[in-house]
Amino acid sequence: QVRLVESGGGSVQTGGSVRLSCSVSAYTYTPYCMGWFRQAPGKEREGIAIIDHNGHVWPVDSVKGRFTASADSVQKTAVDTIETTLYLQMDRLKPEDTAMYYCTTMTQGESGGYCYRDSLGVIGSWGQGTQVTVSS
Repeated sequence: QVRLVESGGGSVQTGGSVRLSCSVSAYTYTPYCMGWFRQAPGKEREGIAIIDHNGHVWPVDSVKGRFTASADSVQKTAVDTIETTLYLQMDRLKPEDTAMYYCTTMTQGESGGYCYRDSLGVIGSWGQGTQVTVSS
């Protein structure tokens, strides 16, 4: 089982920056893909960036050059227990970036062995989310 807790959201003006963090703790669970997706009222869920098991990051075009996703190395903290932290650095924010942001993980079995951005928020596990509001 895995537990994800997002933090760092808030309100910011256009052009500002926000850094989101996501604490991941898991027992008998190995994350294969990790990433972020967002959900705005009246809009479809959007995968922001996915980090594959080799550490490669695949951002969506709408945030390239503005958002940076990263993750700490996975640490084994106890028998069958791992921890890590995901980050999403968001710069040059726009009003259309206003949404609830979620971090998410998938096992290799859940992902089918492939880390697809379109899978974010569809399969795997995610946290409660953190709200980011960008005002003009």
